[in-house]
Amino acid sequence: GPTAFWDFLTRHPIAFLVNFFLVAITLAPAFYFRRRIFYCALISIAWLAGGAVNGFILLNRMTPFTVADLTVFETGIDTLPNYLSTGYMILLGGGILLAATALVLLFWKGPRSAASGRKRLVTGTAALALCSALLAGSWALAFQQGQLSQVFSNLAFAYDDYGFSYCFLQTWLNRGIRQPDGYSAQGMERILEMVEEDTPETAPQTDVNVLFVQLESFIDPLEIKDLELSENPVPTWTALTEQYSSGYLTVPVVGAGTANTECEVLTGMSTRFFGPGEYPYQTSLADQAVETVAYNLKANGYAAHAIHNHRAAFYGRNEVYANLGFDDFTALEYMPQVQLTPKNWAKDGILTSQIIKALDTTPDQPDLVFTVSVQGHGKYPMTQTLENPAVTVVSCPDEDYRYAVEYYVNQVHEMDAFLQNLIAALSRREEKTILVLYGDHLPALGLENQDMASGNLYKTEYVIWDNFGLEKVDENLLAYQLSAAALNRIGISTGTFNAFHQYCQEESTYTSDLRKMQYDVLYGRQYLYGGTSPYLPTDMQMGMAPIEVTEIVREGEDLWYILGENFSPYCQVTVDGKTLDAEYITQRLMRLTEDPGTTDPADLEIRVVDKHNEILS
Repeated sequence: GPTAFWDFLTRHPIAFLVNFFLVAITLAPAFYFRRRIFYCALISIAWLAGGAVNGFILLNRMTPFTVADLTVFETGIDTLPNYLSTGYMILLGGGILLAATALVLLFWKGPRSAASGRKRLVTGTAALALCSALLAGSWALAFQQGQLSQVFSNLAFAYDDYGFSYCFLQTWLNRGIRQPDGYSAQGMERILEMVEEDTPETAPQTDVNVLFVQLESFIDPLEIKDLELSENPVPTWTALTEQYSSGYLTVPVVGAGTANTECEVLTGMSTRFFGPGEYPYQTSLADQAVETVAYNLKANGYAAHAIHNHRAAFYGRNEVYANLGFDDFTALEYMPQVQLTPKNWAKDGILTSQIIKALDTTPDQPDLVFTVSVQGHGKYPMTQTLENPAVTVVSCPDEDYRYAVEYYVNQVHEMDAFLQNLIAALSRREEKTILVLYGDHLPALGLENQDMASGNLYKTEYVIWDNFGLEKVDENLLAYQLSAAALNRIGISTGTFNAFHQYCQEESTYTSDLRKMQYDVLYGRQYLYGGTSPYLPTDMQMGMAPIEVTEIVREGEDLWYILGENFSPYCQVTVDGKTLDAEYITQRLMRLTEDPGTTDPADLEIRVVDKHNEILS
């Protein structure tokens, strides 16, 4: 609003000029065209839409609008009903249609410049040159005066300090990892020798199942200062932190950006070294395999399973997980019917049976099971949604968020019950297991640093549970150190990044060396691996167990039943390319209401198709 605009203008006037000239330079080409009014309207609508989208996003999460969001555009559209009511979506669609119609009419009927082609060329070139010069001058002055920076330690604060136009541009141009100073074959050899010298000879425990559960937006609500609840919403979590290794976990995102915390835990890489707002899942990791906890455990004979109770294509996991070393990936489309929250996210209770199923699928191997939950996902409603909540808010530091906090706390309460059931199920198994539990980021509840007991919006918590008597070791970790810390508990030092985090943290060059390692394996000459990466994408299977059809049974004139294994509500039945009218009943039973024309199960094809009609398998 006007107050925020005036505050930005007076605090950072040169940064304001940079943003002004960035917009001006996109409008200047209008002088080249006859339809100048149309061009200006088109560009203005684009800028206004960008600002509006940024404002809407900031109302619903704690990170602003970036170019990376455009790479997950389909995901954003998919989740829009969770943030907007049907009425608002109709208004939004109507507004877009109205703007498009106005642009078409303006192009067709709008005024046109009578200037000659030569004059338009000269005027346009002059306008671009003038704007470019003013932009370059203000840009250089802003950096000299410290009003702009290319280092965004906090993306939301950067947008506030440097302006939307400049920051959005940076999220487009500033991608990947720039070559660090001192990067060379000799430098990487030094790092490799240091890792090898610092890593002791240990006897790894390769008979231990290793489980990770990344909990969506999960924190202990009592970490929020001045929040008083009717009861402790997370008694299981509280007990775990008292009995097992735990501490704060510094994550790279706040309020959103799940995939980047996940990326750090799996790879041991810091996503802060990438461009601001960048999702490596959508860029560097989309087409190359890298060292991960999955590859390191597979080298020790493990099977590697991934589970997520949301869309397989969310953040491109159905493709990128093969580059991260997983043997199979079970997403929502491969699960039985799930319960949903009032905001239409799958509840986490389904994950217990899926994790146990993964362990049972490969009885002759130890298992890595990496699970990503979704129940705690926002948006959290600002009006009363729960009629009889199990946990109520007695007092809230910001009364505007009372109902949002109450909704969130009750989702976390159910997630805590899921953890209790999961640990009970694991305790009944005669297998050594460690279970790493952690929150991916804080919830988008309008929180600030001073609202948190940790004093930092980028700190969640973690716990490492086990069933074979590991010593309790409490320490605060960074997300990219977590998997190394977990494997260190069982003496597994396989992998360069893994061993580096386990034994080189005290080195004075720890952070700069990590940056060089990431650059080397992703963008450099891969000196760490002798010039050729040893990691190749896996032939990843969708679903941890194959879908099978064993029998077709006819009942009466109009019904046929398909018997088999591992069906889901997303299964489609086809015969000779024709999709039949099929209804999911259970994981072992589907019903057809049209004649399949065959009684031979081999004639049927079962496709798993997501809600956007993408065939997953």
